[in-house]
Amino acid sequence: MAIPEQFIDEIVARNEISDVVSSYVHLTRKGNNLWGLCPFHNEKTPSFSVAPEKQIYYCFGCGKGGGVINFIMEIENLTFVEAVRLLAQRAGLELPEQGENEGYRRRKERLLALNKEAARLFHQTLKSPQGAAGAEYLFRRRGLSPGIVTRFGLGVAPAGWSALLEAMAEKGFTKRDLLDAGLAVDNQKGRVYDRFRSRVMFPIIDLRGEIIGFGGRVLDDGTPKYLNSPDTVIYNKSRNLFALNLAKKSKLGRIILTEGYMDTISLHQAGFDCAVASLGTALTQEHAQLLARYTKEAVIAYDGDGAGVKAAQRAIPILEKTGISVKVLQMRGAKDPDEFIKKFGREAFGKLLDESENHIEYRLGQIQKKYDLADDVQRVEFLRESAAMLSTLPSPVEREIYGGRVAALAGITPETMAQEVKREFTRRMKQAKKQQERKDLTPAAQLQPKAYGMRYTNMRSARAEEGVLRLLLLEPALFSSLGGLTAEQFSAPVLGKIYDLLCRRAREGRSLQLAALAGELSPEESSHLAAILGQPESLANSQQALADYIATIQTEAVKRTGESGEDSIRAAWERYREKKAYGG
Repeated sequence: MAIPEQFIDEIVARNEISDVVSSYVHLTRKGNNLWGLCPFHNEKTPSFSVAPEKQIYYCFGCGKGGGVINFIMEIENLTFVEAVRLLAQRAGLELPEQGENEGYRRRKERLLALNKEAARLFHQTLKSPQGAAGAEYLFRRRGLSPGIVTRFGLGVAPAGWSALLEAMAEKGFTKRDLLDAGLAVDNQKGRVYDRFRSRVMFPIIDLRGEIIGFGGRVLDDGTPKYLNSPDTVIYNKSRNLFALNLAKKSKLGRIILTEGYMDTISLHQAGFDCAVASLGTALTQEHAQLLARYTKEAVIAYDGDGAGVKAAQRAIPILEKTGISVKVLQMRGAKDPDEFIKKFGREAFGKLLDESENHIEYRLGQIQKKYDLADDVQRVEFLRESAAMLSTLPSPVEREIYGGRVAALAGITPETMAQEVKREFTRRMKQAKKQQERKDLTPAAQLQPKAYGMRYTNMRSARAEEGVLRLLLLEPALFSSLGGLTAEQFSAPVLGKIYDLLCRRAREGRSLQLAALAGELSPEESSHLAAILGQPESLANSQQALADYIATIQTEAVKRTGESGEDSIRAAWERYREKKAYGG
């Protein structure tokens, strides 16, 4: 391995997992573990657990887990080496660069350098006769100032199929470089050509100030209207936000979420330097988690059309889950923030912003628009849908206050509305309980790995194999008591692979900490190992427990490979009993 084992151990020792995780997730202690809302999937009840004693995290909802390095890899979308580097910086250490890691780092640096050169070319093209159409669009039609265009590094992609390829070749970049950066495309015949042609270009800049990708808007009637860089080794659209590099410095105390580049840029030009936009995709949990690091309040300022309303409805629970206070700006007299500012001015938008509704008022308002409250039938439907929405609110105070408002609108008593909300809340709780009971009644399904590709075919052996791995990680001295147990005797390939890895590292005197294994296991394998390690295991009689696990594994291995006659009948009977015992 390129990074010395001692350095990884030092990194793990200096980055206590609960300290690292708590900088991203609000954790509350319950017993020996810490719990919080999972940053990797949308949930309202905490299922994300951190075990400081074992230095692992695991989500019982989505199944993600591992050590501190795995956590940084997942939350920051980094490779193993990049995660180690970030943790090293956090601990005030310098990462020793060696071999393949140095090569990978240089590859990323080359692609970032390519993007910077491409952005320069696009910006220069905007100022040249070739960029006349782009200048017309940005300066005259959209009303942007030269200063704001420069601040965002806007430009124009030259016309033609190979203008960028040729210009970058003169700078020493190859076709492979442009393909890897998402700046070029190759067709089925092997021809390579520019991805962006005759488009206004919006550089996408990450929090470190690096250009990681581009968005391009057509200057004619071509399609698609907007074209974005594909995901690359330096760019992930689900984990980056346009203009967050600027908005994170804002003193306005909130973040404004818009639907597109131009809305965001217009808001910045008007002095609202806290605006950001998602990058050609719906708001994700990663986006929300990223925003939560920089603000406690988000105002959704999406377009006022049907698509904008649906997008806002989807974004509200995602943002709310992170603890961000969510408000929704209702556009009046304009389709989007850019048009509103042009028509009514900065002050009017500021007033509209201050009048933004909290997300509950907004959602109730959207429900009310669907019904004619003068019609008794529609009034009943309005009350039912409102009660269903209010029943999802975690706070009984919120349910009572907003239930009273709905009651007043519909002309019924607050007590009647409270009963309807309570009935709906109880129904939802019963439904959730039944779902959990169904899960509890299928132990075999619960014992299976989360990742379908790792499914166990022999549950009896696999449970014993898990026990061996758990004991070895908790008490490494037990490696001397393994006898003749081999990875080939394991029924589950993933468990055999991990066993072989642990044995090899133990022989070589290398670290067995779960965090240190992140470089040799896939995210799914690390998550599964975290789940195994998180299960209870008594070490009081660890030698006997290990012997029992090994006996089970070897007995099951014999059944699979060498049964005949009476042994075959006995083995078949054992398999039948096992299937019945585990709910098969």
